[in-house]
Amino acid sequence: MSKVENNSTAKSMPPAILYGTAWKENNTEALTFQALNAGFIGIDTANQRKHYFEKGVGLGIQQYLKTSGKTRQDLFLQTKFTSAHGQDHRKPYNEADSYTEQVRQSFASSLLHLQTNYIDSYLLHGPQYQGGELVDEDWEIWKAMENLCHEKQVKYIGISNVDILQLEMLYKYATVKPAFVQNRCFAVTQWDKSIRDFCAKHHIVYQGFSLLTANHPFIISPFIQSLATRYEKTIPQIIFRLARDFGILPLTGTTNQQHMQDDLNIDDFQLTADELRAIEMIHNREFK
Repeated sequence: MSKVENNSTAKSMPPAILYGTAWKENNTEALTFQALNAGFIGIDTANQRKHYFEKGVGLGIQQYLKTSGKTRQDLFLQTKFTSAHGQDHRKPYNEADSYTEQVRQSFASSLLHLQTNYIDSYLLHGPQYQGGELVDEDWEIWKAMENLCHEKQVKYIGISNVDILQLEMLYKYATVKPAFVQNRCFAVTQWDKSIRDFCAKHHIVYQGFSLLTANHPFIISPFIQSLATRYEKTIPQIIFRLARDFGILPLTGTTNQQHMQDDLNIDDFQLTADELRAIEMIHNREFK
């Protein structure tokens, strides 16, 4: 391992944007390296070979650390535990074992893949069931993740792909409260407003993914195009600026080097309050 440092006792905060590594397969290593060189310091992945190549992420990180002079402490690494229903046949654990042991096995595998000895943020990739209450399996998994926090192998834990009822239950009964919620963010739900509002109230960082791909008909609307022209920015830059102003930590998975640099360059303008309100309600606009 190269430049692996255990600084799990220091509570580093996440960067303003994360680079997402899903669906990149054999290009994962090169794109992770490219993203880090472009200026990203936060990387999102998962130990779910069906959609991610976590080992490739680790290789890209190590290539960057060897060539940049940076250290592991300069980066924010987030990965996930994915239950069997979200996996294919390449599971990072023995499905016959208890959920507690599955979390242990998956986490140990993630450390090896990412060539580190701590993780900044560890997410439950999603509850056992979409909709309805959390079930016993969810609570056993969360308890195992809490233990990783207590052992200082993980700085923060959180959950992904969760609805408002499940999030309310988790926050109410969990010993270690979720620090992050990561959801697909749809314009038709006012950019996941109910979840965002709950997160803001309880000081949870809301992470939004698929901001572009899930909202294509809305983001190419004449209104958004007019904002891009007004501010001399790309449409993705307008959406990521919107996310920033809404308190969303956005993810981008672009494979284009120029787009990577563009996505990081959103600090030199700010949308007005009226523009933010209009985008929040864009699903109701006639010109969408």
